[in-house]
Amino acid sequence: MTKTIIKTDKAPGSLAAYSQAVKAGGFVFVAGQGPFDAVTGEVVGATIQEQTAQCLRNIEAILTAAGSSLDKAVSATFILGDPNDFAGMNEEWAKWFPKDPPARQGAKLPIQPKGMKLSIAVIAEA
Repeated sequence: MTKTIIKTDKAPGSLAAYSQAVKAGGFVFVAGQGPFDAVTGEVVGATIQEQTAQCLRNIEAILTAAGSSLDKAVSATFILGDPNDFAGMNEEWAKWFPKDPPARQGAKLPIQPKGMKLSIAVIAEA
């Protein structure tokens, strides 16, 4: 199986040893994206809704670079720093996936960068 590393400057780069996304087997596997601005590297937004939107903008940019899109997302994983943010995250999520949303799972884990409330990873059709 051939794999292609996806990289775009329209989403934040990784600071560790992982790719923004990998395209393989007819799918695009997008690494967990935080609510960071691609240029400044700063967290965007104070609310969970604003941060969810920024995570999804970053994912959208990566999927576009891979020749895919959010409407081709089949699975998503989100990590919340505070489980009380679930309702707000879900409210924003519904705006981005109003019809036929991807399968989804979530977890609560400590999130390290100051001000960061969540991270979202996606698998989409290529």
